[in-house]
Amino acid sequence: MNRNYQKELEKIIEKNKAENKVPSLFLHSCCAPCSSYVLEYLSQYFEITDFFYNPNISPREEYEKRTEEMKRLIEEMPFVHKPKFVEGEYCPEHFFEMAKGLEEVPEGGERCFQCFRMRMEEAARLAAEGGYDYFTTTLTISPLKNAQKINEIGEELAEIYDVKHLPSDFKKKNGYKRSTELSGEYHLYRQDYCGCVFSRQERERQKQEQKEKLLRSTL
Repeated sequence: MNRNYQKELEKIIEKNKAENKVPSLFLHSCCAPCSSYVLEYLSQYFEITDFFYNPNISPREEYEKRTEEMKRLIEEMPFVHKPKFVEGEYCPEHFFEMAKGLEEVPEGGERCFQCFRMRMEEAARLAAEGGYDYFTTTLTISPLKNAQKINEIGEELAEIYDVKHLPSDFKKKNGYKRSTELSGEYHLYRQDYCGCVFSRQERERQKQEQKEKLLRSTL
């Protein structure tokens, strides 16, 4: 049976509100556009530490650009409970070690799942060490990401690290639409590929195919 992770999240929020609790949340964030709605939404109900940990992003200049946009968003947006920003270690070698043997796997497959896990595991580990009430990730905001798989990874890590995983499917309830609106409102840099060198190469191939198709249509 398919689970409705958004409804599960809403039940947790309502329970905490009824008990006058504002739990702590260690939130892995992938980029400012994806994080915008998630922070706007969850900061009403949680004390958030925004954890920017993305060793998959390539090249370094791209990583630094996305990091600065994340910091700027947190600085400029109004919040009920203002999030804290924490930057993880940028070590692309960790990503390439994880991706060994999966280089030819298409986007959205096992390599992506392992990348989700790598980033979420660091968040779970630090959430447990820091005594946070919950951890989660912004990744489910994307219509291109497998929310069920992301939540399954989160629940598995919750068992390993003994810290509660906050279920999510942030694209629901017009979450993705709101993220695009906020991106425009704050003039956020919106990258056209997920982050890693493989997604960049795939995006370049798509652009080239579109150009060739357009060219053929003019002949």
